[in-house]
Amino acid sequence: MGLHYISEVPSAEEIKTLYPMSAELLKIKEERDAEIAKVFTGESKKFLAIIGPCSADNEEAVVDYTVRLAGIAEKVKDKLIIVPRIYTNKPRTNGSGYKGMLHQPNPEEKPNFIEGLKAIRKMHIDSIRESGLTAADEMLYSDNWNYMSDILSYVAIGARSVENQSHRLTASGIDVPVGMKNPTSGDYAVMMNSCIAGQSPHTFMTAGWEVKSDGNPLTHCILRGSLNRYGVSMPNYHYEDLISGVFHIEESGCHRGREPQQFR
Repeated sequence: MGLHYISEVPSAEEIKTLYPMSAELLKIKEERDAEIAKVFTGESKKFLAIIGPCSADNEEAVVDYTVRLAGIAEKVKDKLIIVPRIYTNKPRTNGSGYKGMLHQPNPEEKPNFIEGLKAIRKMHIDSIRESGLTAADEMLYSDNWNYMSDILSYVAIGARSVENQSHRLTASGIDVPVGMKNPTSGDYAVMMNSCIAGQSPHTFMTAGWEVKSDGNPLTHCILRGSLNRYGVSMPNYHYEDLISGVFHIEESGCHRGREPQQFR
């Protein structure tokens, strides 16, 4: 047998009990979530700035940078809402290398998922307590959300996960903004269909349960660049790329006020 069971992972409820969000921190998240949502619904004219390192692997460094970021956020709060990136999962193109704090709470030691779950939850909570900023994280595994649902104010679905059915359906049951990146190929259709799936209601299986989702109207697209067939990096943040993105969104119905249709 090629699959070896190492240890049973505690349930989300068990980990949340070990590292609970206080009433004060839950109130911060509630207020932040409401403010961030208004950017996506068009009620707010502010810009959302998601800022931070590619991978968070040290709590002391993370809390230091989020506290510093909070000072900047206060200065620009009339125009910007700043969300720190605390990315504890790191997708790898070929599966090798450091996969983030969830896998290895100590990058110098062997993988340990149980300690990783504890470490990332503690780090996020400590960061909110010290900075007052709720954060964004990437969903490497669709089951991650159950452990972080009361903490995160933003979820990103990576270029290597965006076509995965489990990620799309889980996104449809999340109550904060979920960003769907274009895949590494740069294909807009994959991104659009993922966005539509996240906005739509579904019945599916997750964490050993049959569940029903309402659909997440805050699901949206992220242009993250790509590689062409020669392996050359191709950015897609230029004016013409944005216009093309708007066209695809209009064609797919993946925006507020229209019934989404499958995009081809």
